[in-house]
Amino acid sequence: MNEATGPEQAPCTWPAERGAALPGGPVGHLVTRVARLHRTAAGRALRESGLYPGQELVLGHLWEAGGPVRQSDLIKAVELDPSTVTKTLQRLEQSGHVTRAPDPADRRAVLVEATELSCALSRQVESAWAGLEEHALAGLTPADRAELARLLATVEANLCDRAGDCPEAG
Repeated sequence: MNEATGPEQAPCTWPAERGAALPGGPVGHLVTRVARLHRTAAGRALRESGLYPGQELVLGHLWEAGGPVRQSDLIKAVELDPSTVTKTLQRLEQSGHVTRAPDPADRRAVLVEATELSCALSRQVESAWAGLEEHALAGLTPADRAELARLLATVEANLCDRAGDCPEAG
């Protein structure tokens, strides 16, 4: 017994579960690891286009819109922190891939639009993501892939419900 701190306690220990950083959460740990590895692999796949992970998602929404989008709507669409999207847009604007301008209908709002220069990247981005998808799912049958997508959608819905931050159904 230590008089200053009371009874001595053993250091904290966790049960040794193979592959789990936290007991009781092996699936959550795998999801975290897979997400980190996917982001790293996406970064490598996008390197040739000069983009960083996340920039292609912003550009994809702008390409899909086909015209100016309010920055606030873009932030909702990509489901990222506003400061992250703002920094991403700054970098994309500096590289000539997007333009930003005040919305004439509401000068407080900002309109964002993909440039022609960025449109030249769309095929590279599509190819990078298709290659990443094939690599990540190698060895899975079409039925396995469909089941994985179904299961991940269920996990997403469960977490969305718990987090209270659900994307709008589309």
